[in-house]
Amino acid sequence: MNSDGPTPTDPGPPPVLVIGAGPVGLAAAAHLHEQGVAFVILEAGDQVGASVRQWAHVGLFSPWRYDIDAAARRLLDAAGWAAPDDEDLPTGGELVDRYLQPLATLPAIAPNLRLGARVTAISRVGADRVRTAGRADLPFVVRLADGTEFTASAVIDASGTWRTPNPLGVNGLPAHGEAAAADLIDPALPDVLGAARGHHAGRHTIVVGSGHSAANTLLDLARLAEAEPGTRITWAVRGGSPQRAFGGEDADELPARGALGAGLHSLVDTGKLTLVTGFGVHAVRRDGAAVTLVAADGRTLTGDRVVSATGFRPDHSAAGELRLDLDPILGCTRALADLIDPNEHSCGTVTPHGYRELGQPEPNYYAVGMKSYGRAPTFLMATGYEQVRSIAAALAGDFDAADDVRLDLPATGVCSVDLVAENAAREIAARFGLTPDVPITLATTTMALLPAAASTTDAVRAAADKIGLNPDIALQIAALTEQPDAPPSVTGLISLTTSAGGSCCS
Repeated sequence: MNSDGPTPTDPGPPPVLVIGAGPVGLAAAAHLHEQGVAFVILEAGDQVGASVRQWAHVGLFSPWRYDIDAAARRLLDAAGWAAPDDEDLPTGGELVDRYLQPLATLPAIAPNLRLGARVTAISRVGADRVRTAGRADLPFVVRLADGTEFTASAVIDASGTWRTPNPLGVNGLPAHGEAAAADLIDPALPDVLGAARGHHAGRHTIVVGSGHSAANTLLDLARLAEAEPGTRITWAVRGGSPQRAFGGEDADELPARGALGAGLHSLVDTGKLTLVTGFGVHAVRRDGAAVTLVAADGRTLTGDRVVSATGFRPDHSAAGELRLDLDPILGCTRALADLIDPNEHSCGTVTPHGYRELGQPEPNYYAVGMKSYGRAPTFLMATGYEQVRSIAAALAGDFDAADDVRLDLPATGVCSVDLVAENAAREIAARFGLTPDVPITLATTTMALLPAAASTTDAVRAAADKIGLNPDIALQIAALTEQPDAPPSVTGLISLTTSAGGSCCS
């Protein structure tokens, strides 16, 4: 066994092993510390928040007050931490720099953190999955990629799903030729305005997918196209109806999601991007320096780059020798499946749940955070924080606290893109001495008029006249820049009606 971990001669039980040093994994450590339960954190990356760093440029929909775990905050506050404003909206990078990194360096956490520790297998010491007698009394054995092994009294798997995206293939399998063209396919949320700009500026990008990740990338690409001539965008979705791809717009049960669809619809109507519906990717092939997607019905799309925004899935292969009972559809626990079904629930309507709903036939093994939701995309960090609070209490034997599961998820403000729009509107309104509702009203009115207008400028002027706003001020707001005489930005207007970045389930 690993010399850093306990040996059979150590007094007391082995520690709880937490897999993953992201927001939920570090929150689990904070709660275990408060409960006086020994723990070790195993992080596959070479830094904490390794997966979050991959989408550092993306803004969260949730303000800081929902992004910071209560136990973690108590530890940080005791160390004199300079907390961010609760109402501000962080990016992924800010989440790491201002919260996760300071938390990981605290004396309560740092000595128990192992970086570059990728878990490949979990079992019970001296027993495979078949053995039943005395199983619950055996410690876990957790093996790393380098062969190192740790023993554990319990395992909390907060490794997430970022490393296991869904493939492009329409049937859930990789498309034929997908692996061979992998260097031309970006995963979800590439930084097209930053680090990945060179791959997309002045080139043709095909975005596959219809969720928030796809929408965010499309909006960023539209911004790029405004600055970089020759940038072309195609949006390929599997659904056969444009209305379904647009999320129902005004008829959508989630108004913010409908606003996102309406904004993208405007990009289609104004020729900023090309929408292709009913396109299920069957094969991928190289055509010189380009890449071609072949649909199941034989249609093709050829571009310079593909962004695969088809969602994520959990990887339970490391737990193959454990006794797991997973929902056959979502890949979460069966008790959780009905509570998080994305066909029935949004981010803010999930019933609070804890160690009971997350328990498995394998005692003291829990998948938490994004991984606990399987293929459901409606996870929120605040939900994960309550999950690990309940689990830590149960592992400490405080079952009254473990069963007292509470979650404050207001209908608006935690998974609504309206927060991002409102934040931007407040800043713009302050610049021009207006009330915050004016920029949003201008944006929504302009977007409604844009399809029939001769130009974006004409649509802005018509909207200004309709709401009684000085047209020169309206054009400055629509330009979203300090530069005089700058043209109005369609994507900038969309950002005032919905989010220009982020993920509903942050």
